[in-house]
Amino acid sequence: MGQNLILNAADHGYTVVAFNRTVSKVDHFLENEAKGKSIVGAKSLQDLCEKLKSPRRIMLLVKAGSAVDDFIAALLPFLDQGDIIIDGGNSHFPDSNRRTRELAAKGIRFVGAGVSGGEEGARYGPSLMPGGNEEAWPHIKDIFQSIAAKSDGEPCCDWVGDEGAGHFVKMVHNGIEYGDMQLICEAYDIMKRGYGMSNSDIGDVFTKWNTGVLDSFLIEITRDIMKYNDPADGAPLVEKILDSAGQKGTGKWTAINALDLGMPVTLIGEAVFARCLSSIKEERVRASSILEGPEIPAFTGDREAAIADLEQALYASKIISYAQGFMLIREAAKEYKWKLNNPAIALMWRGGCIIRSVFLADITKAYRAEPDLENLLFNDFFKTAIHNAQAGWRRAVSKGVEFGIPTPAFSTALSFYDGYRTKNLPANLLQAQRDYFGAHTFHVKPENASESLPAGENIHINWTGRGGNVSASTYLA
Repeated sequence: MGQNLILNAADHGYTVVAFNRTVSKVDHFLENEAKGKSIVGAKSLQDLCEKLKSPRRIMLLVKAGSAVDDFIAALLPFLDQGDIIIDGGNSHFPDSNRRTRELAAKGIRFVGAGVSGGEEGARYGPSLMPGGNEEAWPHIKDIFQSIAAKSDGEPCCDWVGDEGAGHFVKMVHNGIEYGDMQLICEAYDIMKRGYGMSNSDIGDVFTKWNTGVLDSFLIEITRDIMKYNDPADGAPLVEKILDSAGQKGTGKWTAINALDLGMPVTLIGEAVFARCLSSIKEERVRASSILEGPEIPAFTGDREAAIADLEQALYASKIISYAQGFMLIREAAKEYKWKLNNPAIALMWRGGCIIRSVFLADITKAYRAEPDLENLLFNDFFKTAIHNAQAGWRRAVSKGVEFGIPTPAFSTALSFYDGYRTKNLPANLLQAQRDYFGAHTFHVKPENASESLPAGENIHINWTGRGGNVSASTYLA
């Protein structure tokens, strides 16, 4: 990532100073990939700082956590007030909040920048999501926007917001990435086990899907994966890969933050739990010989219609995932007092990054038309899209249940949609239960208010005549 970003910046006319703790790696880089380019090597952090012009702009691409703090501490003796430190790793946004404040007190401008797109994106145009000390933005704007990916001529980079806002948006991006990948895996599983399709045929489906509303980087690479055979025996390589998924924590951070802020970001949560379930492989192997489920029959129906339903389920579930992601971003802006630019965020994700897709052009358009849009589902385009997809979506989820094939992401997306569009949920009974056993109180519906049940007040009822009349806590506890 670091080398490729350096090469990218050099290609755009900037002179870059490269440093690595292992100096031999810098020497090798200068003698090979960087040869003949406007790239200079540094032998130490002091050498690095001495070779940079003021204000110094130093971008760190190191492992998140203590390594970032260690590098910052090592750099500080060689910096002047007004210099800029940019953390381009996958740091947790509370760390970027802290670093912005601590470094501002020392006169150093800190930027926490989300970077997405992998090694190829870094080389030819990543998605960049900078946030932190806004005083730094005029000094890095031209560099960042020139090296970023472009979508319809616009750079996939803009200032996100204060403190850890850039890394927060990158965290949500990664959470949505978890959800997109899980949805694709569920579609693959239904086609493979439910419809009895070969990997090559599944690859053809993804090829077709990549020409329509699902056109995206993840669908594209899934097409290629389905078509790739092991050169040794010609068998599909993907079927030889252990079904135990790894994760680096950003999806988990998104789910935890959603719980902290009380936002129902259910699809990302289920995608994280699906990876956790996959990781207990040995236990699942034992369960497979003990626990029964339905036998999957040979598929005899209209396969084209079933695949069309699956496409609609994937599209509708993606809409839900992004709607939930932007709900979380909206709530974070309120909680952390950030001024976040939703149209710019959607644009940043349109190119260069892992979740890039044509789908995001529609999100950008929706938020440009209405920057304060309460929910993506309230936009006419997405409301119509999800209404049109609904019948096929429900049939696809039903097929998963019928086959005994798990579809946690498809199912939770549909459950969220049904819950979100329900005027009266059964939480009234839940509140009665909480008041019954813990005197946690409840509010009465305004239309049912009375002298004994006043609206807007915390009410406790002695449900049995044997309880007390003093409430334990408030309605919101």
